Order: sequence, then structure tokens, then C-alpha cells
Amino acid sequence: MVFLSLIAFCVIIGGLFFCSHSAEVKEVNVPTRDESPKVFFTTTPLPGKLDFASEPVPLENFDVRESLDRELLSVANFHSQTLLYIKKTNRYFAIIVPVLKRNQIPEDFKYLALAESGFLDKVVSPSGAVGIWQFMKSAALENGLEVNEEVDERYHIEKATEAACRYLKNSFAKYGNWTMVAASYNAGISGVSRQATIQDSNSYYDLLLSEETSRYLFRILALKLVIGEPLKYGFKVNEDEKYPIIPVKEIKVDGSIKSFTEFARSNNINYKLLKQFNPWLKQTYLKNPRNKTYTFKIPEVGKYRSFTFTDQTGLK
Repeated sequence: MVFLSLIAFCVIIGGLFFCSHSAEVKEVNVPTRDESPKVFFTTTPLPGKLDFASEPVPLENFDVRESLDRELLSVANFHSQTLLYIKKTNRYFAIIVPVLKRNQIPEDFKYLALAESGFLDKVVSPSGAVGIWQFMKSAALENGLEVNEEVDERYHIEKATEAACRYLKNSFAKYGNWTMVAASYNAGISGVSRQATIQDSNSYYDLLLSEETSRYLFRILALKLVIGEPLKYGFKVNEDEKYPIIPVKEIKVDGSIKSFTEFARSNNINYKLLKQFNPWLKQTYLKNPRNKTYTFKIPEVGKYRSFTFTDQTGLK
């Protein structure tokens, strides 16, 4: 009897616990399917008209609109990366745009450089293309860049931009339109020309190309839209938040340099800054057996670290 009483007592206590626990679960407010969510994700608006290098984009074609929509959604919603792009373009466009203009290349190609590298000075692709214009070694040499054990001018922003302009001009002479020129920068002139011949078309928008090349120009266009009008796409970056243009002086060297550490110190900077402003230098020295003249960029003392920044956090 005592044993049976204990069992009965345990059953009663367990039942009370279960009922109490069930009641607690029922009190949780679980949203129903008919309730509106607290956060809405919306699409990114497409423009009514758009051009690349003054050539109209046929947005009236459904496949063109959908291709642009895909890339615009990607750029507009990859917030951390796009914010970084907006901050960096202030510095890099100041170098690239004058070179493009000097070579009569449309300014929209500055967005091609951004699409290629994200303005990462030391970026290297899986295929071995390097620099902000992503040159392979063979293409770099063909377009007048020096690439050897000591120097790699694919990392020299001005010279690499000049080389890119030579390539773009050569491509334009073949196609006669800048849209195909941009596509050929990604797939190569021979690759795009082969498909243009097979498909009997000289229009990028009508060609069936590889996945990467098919998306390529639309990514450039998406960057043009967002970087060109960031507020329109939900990005607010104040002018003082953009990376500043660092003033530099130029020093010409036509001999050897035994130690870049000592060379940097003699110019009142450190080794790190020397390499950051001259990323085309590969070694810790320069032998320069042919006594070629090289131009070094030296951040001006008292200026490159003299910017005044405000507390942007709002915290004290």
C-alpha cells in the first residue's frame, strides 16, 4: 500500500508539472501566417534609362532588365563591400580618371577597374592576373608594362591604367562600340570575336556568352548606378568618411638602392608606407642594372597623417 501510494503521488505531481509546463508553452505568442512581418525586404528600383560610355542600354528587353536587376540587387545589398567601395573610389578615381581622359577613353571605364579588382592593390586572381586592372603577365608585356624579378608595373596604378587604355583602344578599333570593348576585357578579344562570328552579332546584349562575361557589363552598370548615386540606393557616406587623397612628392631614381628600409628612412617615412605607395616594387632593394629611371611616390611629411577626424560613433 505504501508503494502504491508513492506511485500515485508521483503520477499526480508529474501531471501537475506537465499541465503547468503545457500552459506556459501555450502562453507564448507565436505569429500566425496572416500576421505581417516586422521587417520588409524590398527590391532595388531599376532606372528608366541607362547608358554605358554614352551607348544606350536596351532596358526595354526583358533579358537585359533581368540581368541588370540581378547585379543591382547584389551590389545594393552587399552593404559592407559597397560601403567600402564608396569610401575608396574617392582616392582611386582621382588617379584613374585623368589617365582615361588623356587617352580619350570614356570615364565609365573607371567602374570596369572597380569591378575587376575592388581597388585592392595586391589582388591576384586564380589565373594569375594582378593589379587593379587584372593583367596577366603576357598581356602586361604586350601593352608596355615591365614585369621582372624586381619590378611589376601591373601594380603601378598610373602605368597599368595607361596599359589598359592601349588594350581598350585596340579593342575599340575592332568592334567600334564600347560595350563590346568592355566584354572583350573580360573574355579576351579572340573569345568575344569568335562568339560574335558564330552568332552573327556585334551587340553584347544579343550574344550568348559565358556566365562570367554575360554578367560582367551588368555588374559594371550596377556599380555605376550605386556609386554614382549612393543615397538613391540607401548608402549614406559623408565626405569626411571617404578615404582622403594623400598628397605625395615624386623622387626619380636612376641607380640602385641597397635597402628600401634605409631609403624610406632617408625620406622621413617607413618601409611600410614606401611599399604601400609604390606597390610595384617586389624586393627589399633595387639593383637596376640598366640604370633605368624610376619614379617613387613619397607621402609628404606632416600631411599624410595630419587629417583631423571626428568621433563618428556618437559615444563618449
